Amino acid sequence: MKELKDIVNAFNKAEKNGLQTALATVVHVEGSSYRRAGARMLITENGQLTGAISGGCLEGDALRKARLVMAQSKPMLVTYDTTDDDDAKFGVGLGCNGVIQILIEPIFSNKQDNPIQLFKLFLSKREPVVLITLFTVNDKQALQPGTCLLLNQDKQIIGDFPDEAIKPALLNDAYDVLQHGNSVTKTYLYGDRFTCFIELIQPAVSLIIFGAGNDAIPLVQMASVLGWQINIIDGRSNYAIPERFPLALNIIISKPQNILDHIAIDERTVIMLMTHNYNYDSCVLKQLLPLKPAYIGVLGPKKRLEKMLDEFAQSGEKTSPELLKSVFGPAGLDIGSENADEIALSIIAEMQAVLKNRTGTSLRYKTTIHHRVQQQIIQQPML
Repeated sequence: MKELKDIVNAFNKAEKNGLQTALATVVHVEGSSYRRAGARMLITENGQLTGAISGGCLEGDALRKARLVMAQSKPMLVTYDTTDDDDAKFGVGLGCNGVIQILIEPIFSNKQDNPIQLFKLFLSKREPVVLITLFTVNDKQALQPGTCLLLNQDKQIIGDFPDEAIKPALLNDAYDVLQHGNSVTKTYLYGDRFTCFIELIQPAVSLIIFGAGNDAIPLVQMASVLGWQINIIDGRSNYAIPERFPLALNIIISKPQNILDHIAIDERTVIMLMTHNYNYDSCVLKQLLPLKPAYIGVLGPKKRLEKMLDEFAQSGEKTSPELLKSVFGPAGLDIGSENADEIALSIIAEMQAVLKNRTGTSLRYKTTIHHRVQQQIIQQPML
């Protein structure tokens, strides 16, 4: 999400300066790589790079090929095979063990629904979309349509199909990705042979922080680096001010009983209660529990949270395990945090783990980091 924002901003700047641009996209990975399918990088003719398609080892070669793409006004599919010793000879030492397909396409400002316009459409609303990138693996000299279609939640299709024959099957798969959330790569065998990267793109994480104390400042700063949308809510007008939180999207002064008038919660919302005011946090938590956000962090000792929940139960409020599944108190991963910066780091890490359905386990204990099944090329015959 943040990468797309950065790419759009860089494109706008390049367009203003009259510079040509090209977009490099990781469209398929077999085996191990630094970035997965969907990683993107904008390249300008003067060599400016925004985003990343690797850990830094592919970018130089991609820049050279992007300049060729811009000169020829024609997309190019590039394969980097890290199992091939020739990669090292050409200076592409990936340090991985896999095959990476990179699609590099020129961006034409005057073309309706070019990739940047599709990114802007996605960024204009807070909803998931499916982005479709088409390419041809077996014949790299053939047409490479590139990033050409977007499907939104209203099932509205923006863009053009390069081949009407694949439209029914491709749309069916795109609807499935939008509904179930697993990006896939498929090859459709009919007429022209296209491989399609059907990618679900999620909106930015929305972080709602209740509490405008000093310990909220590093939490806001770290969340901003990740590109999260940050909202600050507090009842103290002298604390909740833009001068203290310039990176926040919204700063709201509200009594605890009125907070639902100011916030919208969806599956990409994470919440932190850190007002240091027991009654305020308790009142907010009581209202949030039935809404089942992805994450509710509660600062302070475990007994503080337990006291709140006991009071809820005594007053007849529902506190079932299902409702409490998203409540984390004390908030944060166990990384030995002591000061506000370290505590913020542990909280952000826990939020990220919950959103990605991970446990926060050290990678040294895992045999694989990323699940690659969804990136296999599935042969899809057309009837």
